[in-house]
Amino acid sequence: MSDKDQQKAAAVEAEAAGHGGLSQSELDELVASSDTGGRSVAGPVGLALMLVALAWSLFQLWIASPIPFIVGWGVFNDTEARSIHLAFAVFLAFAAFPATRTPFQLVLGVAVPVILGLLFMMAAKGETAVWWIPVVVILLIGAILLGSPKDKIPAWEWGLAVVGAATALYLFVFYREISNRVGAPNMQDFVVSVIGILVLLEATRRALGPALMIVASVFLAYTVLGPYMPGIIAHKGNNLSEIVNHQWITTEGVFGIALGVSTSFVFLFVLFGALLDKAGAGNYFIQVAFSLMGHMRGGPAKAAVVASAMTGLISGSSIANVVTTGTFTIPLMKKVGFSSEKAGAVEVASSVNGQIMPPVMGAAAFLMVEYVGIPYFDVVKHAFLPAVISYIALVYIVHLEAMKAGMQGLPRAYTPKPIVQRLVGIAFAIIAICVLSFVVYYGMGWIRPAFPDAAPYIVFAVLTAAYIALLWVASKEAPLKMDDPNAEVTSLPLPGPTARSGLHFILPVVVLVWALMVDRLSPGLSAFWASAYMVFILLTQRPLMAMMRGQSRYGAATKQGFVDLLEGLVTGARNMIGIGIATATAGIIVGAVSQTGVGSALADVVEVLSGGNILAILLLTAILSLILGMGLPTTANYIVVSALLAPVIVTLGQQNGLIVPLIAVHLFVFYFGIMADVTPPVGLASFAAAAVSGGDPIKTGVVAFFYSLRTAALPFLFIFNTDLLLINVDLFHGVFIFIVATVAMLLFAAATQGWFLAKNRFYESIALLLVAFTLFRPGFWMDMVAPPYAEEAPSEIAAAAEATPVGDDLRLRIAGVNDLGDPVEFVALLPIGEGATGDERLENAGLTFREEDGRMLIDDVAFGSPAAEAGLDWDQEVLRVLKPEAVPSKYWMFIPALALLALVVFLQRGRAAKVPARRPRESTA
Repeated sequence: MSDKDQQKAAAVEAEAAGHGGLSQSELDELVASSDTGGRSVAGPVGLALMLVALAWSLFQLWIASPIPFIVGWGVFNDTEARSIHLAFAVFLAFAAFPATRTPFQLVLGVAVPVILGLLFMMAAKGETAVWWIPVVVILLIGAILLGSPKDKIPAWEWGLAVVGAATALYLFVFYREISNRVGAPNMQDFVVSVIGILVLLEATRRALGPALMIVASVFLAYTVLGPYMPGIIAHKGNNLSEIVNHQWITTEGVFGIALGVSTSFVFLFVLFGALLDKAGAGNYFIQVAFSLMGHMRGGPAKAAVVASAMTGLISGSSIANVVTTGTFTIPLMKKVGFSSEKAGAVEVASSVNGQIMPPVMGAAAFLMVEYVGIPYFDVVKHAFLPAVISYIALVYIVHLEAMKAGMQGLPRAYTPKPIVQRLVGIAFAIIAICVLSFVVYYGMGWIRPAFPDAAPYIVFAVLTAAYIALLWVASKEAPLKMDDPNAEVTSLPLPGPTARSGLHFILPVVVLVWALMVDRLSPGLSAFWASAYMVFILLTQRPLMAMMRGQSRYGAATKQGFVDLLEGLVTGARNMIGIGIATATAGIIVGAVSQTGVGSALADVVEVLSGGNILAILLLTAILSLILGMGLPTTANYIVVSALLAPVIVTLGQQNGLIVPLIAVHLFVFYFGIMADVTPPVGLASFAAAAVSGGDPIKTGVVAFFYSLRTAALPFLFIFNTDLLLINVDLFHGVFIFIVATVAMLLFAAATQGWFLAKNRFYESIALLLVAFTLFRPGFWMDMVAPPYAEEAPSEIAAAAEATPVGDDLRLRIAGVNDLGDPVEFVALLPIGEGATGDERLENAGLTFREEDGRMLIDDVAFGSPAAEAGLDWDQEVLRVLKPEAVPSKYWMFIPALALLALVVFLQRGRAAKVPARRPRESTA
């Protein structure tokens, strides 16, 4: 029986016994096997591993801080830092993760080194001796087959850990020598690189399962076997010297951008999340969510969505999010009437959604900064609106499920005030927050110019004063404890005392957001200051709380604070093992893509299959993203799909008239990549939720995918309507877009769930989908009524330019050749600037033309001009000219859409279901 089957059996047993899922120890083991390592070692060896993890966290804090530059010691360049980072990750991967999970993985662990060893020998082509490759393969297989217990680390495991760390440190130790022979690896480079690649893939299998190992191995095989591939994806093939140089010795492969982002940014954010959770913030977020929303219909499920959103803000793992919040939320969802599968599916949908929620986005936000080439602030701005809309829609889906089943929320702990008083209270709270934000923003703006040298100390003093004040408020409330979700339901916690009991946890988040959004510091430095403040809170909150509550055990409280800090630093490092390994292994895939040109080959495949249809291109890309994302953690997932599929949409879209910002393309493939965590048969988050709920994992995944249709619809919408990403949108327009898009997404959810005010008839669902689509993309219908462009003959391009308003774009269909000399057609947007005549405007844009045999050819393109930036070049032919036309506002289409919505409301109000509300079950026993 496989591990997952055993977990399922254990869950069913526990459910039968009335416990609603796995025991706490089994849940801890599930999280450990997924994220922090399944091996638990006690004694001196366990202490040694803890010290290694602690050293990793301290190293990352050191290189992220300004201290090395102040003292002039311990400054590492990017390559050296990446080398040390990977050495820690590989060492801990072998120490924390046992070798064998299932027979399939054992076979895979043996087969991959054998196949790659043979391919490396083939690729050597006599340029170097290869007798040592079989020796390396045999030793690696022997270490795998000798066994790997969970309660101790045998000698051969230590050997693998040390060898793996040594190969990673090779670039650090021999950095100067390697820099003098780039492109000409010696025998030592060959041996270290081959061993490093094989050992890294084995570490990947242990830490992340077989999926990423298989994908990376396939790309390595493709690198060697290029000449033997089918014509459309064939390439010249690469020899061992090229592979070694590209994948290991330089920063094009394993030590590339992805590992650099993991080193510079991701670790600090994961560490910040671990420290915040160790301080008690995770429990605080869950309790606040339940106190505020538990009384509503399907309240525990709505609270699960909100709690997962809050923990997902700082979490890098959807699986850990599922188990952390799901342990508490899933049993409570079942109490109010959700089936095991639906309870698990709600948790899966909300936890996976945490990966699209800024500021962390499963570390993908920081990778987007590097891959898209825009500031981090812009990445967060563009990703924010779709993520919030998706979460609001999920809360509404839960509400619809509760309406269908006639559910009722958990009993309140208090009698609510009249609605008018509550609205007044909310208004005062909003005003108070606005005033406080105003004072803080302008106060900070005054402090820095007034006290340039002392400003950091003043800011720290103000923060500390706020921290002590909030801690004093929290000390007046009872300490928060995680209640037993299987116990009898009596009432919910009071919202006021619950919220006040942990307000100080918000301060480090404020520090992080302020540093990122206002001061515009780098993500790494922002996370460092937030983590540093978390260290201060961990060391002081217990003794200060004891003092404020009149308790005398200051020494014990202080000691416990140090223990919390130590455990948080170690947990942060262990949480990073999988991410560090994933980014390094994904670097192999990125390196293979850049070395073989498979990206352009994949674009050719998609173009052939889609026939050039824009919607078919996007649909095929979405399906490929789902397939490539199966079994991969979020970070590796984004690296793979962005390297392979983002260029496909950009290239084919431009050729077929779809020109969208690069960030929209990257968010498109990212959204569908993370959907693989939901989708059967490899939806890891669905298996984790099923283990907690005792439900069937495949059914849980199917229901979760159905709940996630809103997430699948959003990428198609923001590709065609980039207003949803707040691109070139002002504040008031942004608020308008948010309101309209939220209403549209709620209607889409109502249509797909088959319930609005009452159970939908089929034509009502179609009408709701039509209204939702119109609200999302009103321009689709307006373009049919009043086409936005008028076609002109290529010879009339000067007249078209003269008639185009300044600041608008002229759309040109161009024929030319690509970088490889192959003929290609594409659409270019030419910005039109000032000029008295059309010819002057074209010249100011950097273009001059000539006519030959009735064809309009580009004669010259000025370097660095708008025309050059649009992709235009000399000797290209202009096939079509489309000039913009004055058209009515696309928002006029809202009128018929809202009229149709009013008709649906009228039809459903007369038969609104009056299902009696179901009381929560008193106990699961």
